[in-house]
Amino acid sequence: MSDNKNKALTLEERGIIETGVRNGSTKTAIARTIGKDKSTIGKEIKLHRYLSHKCSLPLECAVYKKCSHGRLCTLACPDHVPFKCPRRDRSPGACNGCPQHPSCRFDKYIYDAARADKEYRSLLADARAGVDLTTAEAKQMAAVIKPLLDQGLSPYQIIAIHPELGICEKTLYNYIDGQVFAIAGIRNIDLRRKVSRKIPKKAAASYKKREDRSFLKGRTYEDFLNYMQEHPNAHVLEMDTVYNDGSNGPFIQTFKFIGLGLLFALYHDARTGQDMVSGVELLDSILGASLFNTFAEVILTDRGGEFTYADRFESRQDGTRRSRVFYCDPMQGGQKGSLEVNHELLRYILPKGTDLRSLGLTGQAPLLLAISHVNSGPVESLHGKSPIEYTRFLCPELWEKLAAFGLQEIPKDEIILKPYLLKSFAQKSGK
Repeated sequence: MSDNKNKALTLEERGIIETGVRNGSTKTAIARTIGKDKSTIGKEIKLHRYLSHKCSLPLECAVYKKCSHGRLCTLACPDHVPFKCPRRDRSPGACNGCPQHPSCRFDKYIYDAARADKEYRSLLADARAGVDLTTAEAKQMAAVIKPLLDQGLSPYQIIAIHPELGICEKTLYNYIDGQVFAIAGIRNIDLRRKVSRKIPKKAAASYKKREDRSFLKGRTYEDFLNYMQEHPNAHVLEMDTVYNDGSNGPFIQTFKFIGLGLLFALYHDARTGQDMVSGVELLDSILGASLFNTFAEVILTDRGGEFTYADRFESRQDGTRRSRVFYCDPMQGGQKGSLEVNHELLRYILPKGTDLRSLGLTGQAPLLLAISHVNSGPVESLHGKSPIEYTRFLCPELWEKLAAFGLQEIPKDEIILKPYLLKSFAQKSGK
């Protein structure tokens, strides 16, 4: 059997996989039967299963039958329980043969051996045949793609905005890498650099670990994990600061509504603890106490000196609790990695090493414009929806509050993630 492990799956083997799925066999059992690794079986099923039924509910909720809210599902619903299917989501990974299949209202996925084999052969043939485009078709596609690349959008965002292009994200990368659109001036250099760089262990060891201070008592990252284990439905708001000149600013206080993918930010001329408290108080007043308590039940931030006023973040001046604050471990920005991803997008507009004021970041209005463009682009983890679309659908009251403050949805073809965005804004406003 070991000789079979590195060979492509045959139609007969795919038939065995389909039978195994229908019988409810585990991936390990199926793999043992055909002499493959269980990871191969898992990838095969996930790659080639197809959606045979789409759930009609706004969210897949396990307790929808007992819903007392008219089945108008939102993430903020106190009774919402995410639906998880061990057969569909774990092993074997598809719904063939499930006894609940006729009555199930949730997303259903089917694995079909003949269909899977046909898809595989088609992909194999396309890979061997090269690029199946005429010069005219390439020029037509490039006319759509190039303006959006110039505006700073990623290949994924372009494909999500223009599905009529009829290609996937990887194919677009391959076309650009293969100089298919060179005739229109599209080159590899037009793509964003995607670099994930970790601090070498030797370099990390040279940093001196900070001593815990009183504000950290009961608020460490370990405490955060324990709290979330006890309150799995708690909404988390990640908080940080972005700036280039640590002495002169300006300083951007950023917030990420985890679960919605939405970035919010406030402009400051200084980066003191009082400024950060004022920022939280302003967001509290924008949303109102009830919404803030719901969507910022937990605030996760780093141990920067500007965030040490934990008690003032957590409590309002009248003594009522507004949130619970927790702090990441030293030099562990990945513990609030969702916000760091948005910082990367924001940095396309506000690059490091530049004078942010000279770019046009002179107050809250241009900052709102920048984050509006960031929030209007499609996001893969949100199934191709933008954070604004996702928030407006799931939490319309939250979106109305932020829109009233100045956040706006940008038409997808007009999204700009380049520094000239704020310069154009400054010219139009006469500043």
